[in-house]
Amino acid sequence: MPVNEQMVQDVVKEVMAKLQLAAGASAGKGVFADMNEAIAAAKKAQKYIHRMSMDQREQIITNIRRKTKENAEILARMGVEETGMGNVPHKILKHQLVAEKTPGTEDITTTAWSGDKGLTLIEMGPFGVIGAITPCTNPSETIICNTIGMLAGGNTVVFNPHPAAIKTSQYAVNMLNEASVEAGGPDNIACTVEKPTIDSSNIMMKHKDIQLIAATGGPGVVTAVLSSGRRGIGAGAGNPPALVDETADIRKAAQDIVNGCTFDNNLPCIAEKEIVAVDSVISELMHYMVTEQGCYLASKEEQDKLTETVLTPKGLNRKCVGRDARTLLKMIGVMVPDNIRCIVFEGEMEHPLIATELMMPILGVVRAKDFEDAVEKAVWLEHGNRHSAHIHSKNIDNITRYAKAIDTAILVKNAPSYAALGFGGEGFCTFTIASRTGEGLTSASTFTKRRRCVMSESLCIR
Repeated sequence: MPVNEQMVQDVVKEVMAKLQLAAGASAGKGVFADMNEAIAAAKKAQKYIHRMSMDQREQIITNIRRKTKENAEILARMGVEETGMGNVPHKILKHQLVAEKTPGTEDITTTAWSGDKGLTLIEMGPFGVIGAITPCTNPSETIICNTIGMLAGGNTVVFNPHPAAIKTSQYAVNMLNEASVEAGGPDNIACTVEKPTIDSSNIMMKHKDIQLIAATGGPGVVTAVLSSGRRGIGAGAGNPPALVDETADIRKAAQDIVNGCTFDNNLPCIAEKEIVAVDSVISELMHYMVTEQGCYLASKEEQDKLTETVLTPKGLNRKCVGRDARTLLKMIGVMVPDNIRCIVFEGEMEHPLIATELMMPILGVVRAKDFEDAVEKAVWLEHGNRHSAHIHSKNIDNITRYAKAIDTAILVKNAPSYAALGFGGEGFCTFTIASRTGEGLTSASTFTKRRRCVMSESLCIR
């Protein structure tokens, strides 16, 4: 029977209501009142997982993929309803991408050397129980993606989710454990707490049974993890610039940049946050963005109003993060047609709407006198995060020079930013991009220890 709009809304409301009523008691599989209880349960499950064969782990992962696709729309709607950020169609696509392109046990490989002196193997083994901190921007996507990779490596995981997305996060954890049990695995392969707080996060980071912490979030979260005394994988902030030079296909560049910037209302950390374009192409680029790609050209007065609205003395206005362009313009008293999906303007690189990572479909365009000037400005705007950057150019030398100068974990050439996650591009998907600690796009192998096994003067039969 096809699932209609009303059916999905009814299911979402029912799930949200059940999770709300569950306060003070277990809100489902893998959800505990206390962080210590959650870690103990995950540790018990990890002993079971460690004894399972790779094929058995893969059976659980296969079931996780199936259930993620089945629940993609519910999770998408829960995320939007709970956080007020993003949009449902794009979040559905993100869940489908996680289900289809997150690496599983195939990413766990063995390296071998054999010779006259015997056989040496390098194998990937589990850390045990991994602690993970997840954001409200991609709550269920990050939890599912992390769990697939960590489970493939033989680990279990305890999450301390962002409090603004706790119901969505708990639903995802519940679904993951159901998938495991259905496939013959243990319960509690993923655990969390009913009310995540800074205190519960601190308990997790200092707990003796947590040897690895993966943090996906802002710079403060990553700094706390790196100060925990545990090994940390830090997926922090970015402010990805999109550089456009005079050799680019300007019409296609306009389309790609706006498509990437507006995907899920600019919530992905890899999304285009600003444009740096050489002087000779700015007029043409702005023309295509406004006339063909649904961009609204903001006046100086409107820019000032937007700045006052989306930025506060303490940082971003959370009521604006992940909102669509029409909503943001309505907040400053500007009514626009339904086809408007992005706000654009030209400004200096120091403009607060350009220099700040907004996570909103607002694109400031910075003018550069030539390619060298564009590279210099783009590097400044990336702020040394080494996260993501983009370029639109047909000049291989220019692309190479930019890649070396920007030195980011991700560099997308002549495509929307989401191509980096395998959506319209090659490669695997991840929602934890560890630029600060150097792992880059994390996968199952990231969450393992390398172990050397040496057999001297034996097992070489050449």
